[in-house]
Amino acid sequence: MKTLERYIIRRTAYAFTLTIAAMTGVVWATQALRQLDLVTSKGQTIVQFIGITMLALPFLIVIVAPFALMIALILVLNSLSGDSELIVIDASGGSRFLVLKPVMLFSVIVMILTGSMSLYFAPMGLAQLRTEITRVRADLVANIVKPGRFINVENGLTFHIRNRSGKGTLDGLLLHDTRDEETAFTYQADTGQIVEAADRTLLVMQNGTIQRRPKQEGDISIVRFQSYAFDLSNLIPEAGEPVFKASERTTANLMSPGRNDAYALKNPDKLTAELHERFSQPLYCIAFGLIVFAFLGKARTTRQGRGLAVVGAIGACVLLRTSGFGVTAISGGVTAILVLLYAVPILGSVLALVSIFREQGGEQPKWMSELQLSLQDRIEAVGNWLNNRRAGGVS
Repeated sequence: MKTLERYIIRRTAYAFTLTIAAMTGVVWATQALRQLDLVTSKGQTIVQFIGITMLALPFLIVIVAPFALMIALILVLNSLSGDSELIVIDASGGSRFLVLKPVMLFSVIVMILTGSMSLYFAPMGLAQLRTEITRVRADLVANIVKPGRFINVENGLTFHIRNRSGKGTLDGLLLHDTRDEETAFTYQADTGQIVEAADRTLLVMQNGTIQRRPKQEGDISIVRFQSYAFDLSNLIPEAGEPVFKASERTTANLMSPGRNDAYALKNPDKLTAELHERFSQPLYCIAFGLIVFAFLGKARTTRQGRGLAVVGAIGACVLLRTSGFGVTAISGGVTAILVLLYAVPILGSVLALVSIFREQGGEQPKWMSELQLSLQDRIEAVGNWLNNRRAGGVS
């Protein structure tokens, strides 16, 4: 690899890493807020909450990676032009393809990353996320015991807690058990904690009392304890088998679902659309790389403003990806429409290549040059007018 290629790839990789980290973090935060009830009402800790929501990261990377590549290439190519490096390459007789080659190499690398996420890691993470959410929703304390309310778990057994802390600790716990035919038990404790031990689910209470009251006749006896374990095993409902949606299934399952798979039999169009979506998404990395280079890969003088080219590159990429989302929304499993999932990024790549080859060795289109010069003149005129107004106001 030549020095110039290593230089461009190194700068692009640095910009891409920072961009995808920032974009993925923002998108993850918005998605994580949708699962905030894992902490507020399901009794999970912050660590468990972060671990569960992080399972969606591969899926988010698939969405933001092409846009992170777009931003990284815009920053790098704009910087190369601003530092007159593209002009130097052009003046020394170098071809645009000297810059296009490292751009495409890095785009292919991002495409491979996106493809691996789309075909393997994203569905695996989403499937694990679905399993964890199903497990949490089957938790007795998370769903039945609500702070400040008296809840009848089953006939003769009532729970009450004052509060649930972020660590899953139950504060101000009251448990009234009248299931025994002869004796009623009332448990009071300052705190309680759900503990899994020896295949049993125990409610371990700290610093409390047990009141035993005969249902017929007799005195109430009170026993004070430092720690007491109440068996909840027979009260914990079995977590149902999660139903995996199309995006949560492996690629192999999408290709060949089980014969008795109720979801697959009911939604074959969703499985087909998801399969083609996974294979077509990585193609946008190549399309975005070519589009950005078509707008910004040509050497321009300082007189030729690059603002319009930057806006054009962003607009073209956003329009292309929006078209892909639109095809997915209207496809409905129709094969003729699903072909457009591949046609959209391929068409964008072809149009960008045509533009690149047409401009190679020649001047940029006259209309674009005139438009850029006109915009530059108008901006300068507005700036001069503002300066004159400011000077007049001071005098």
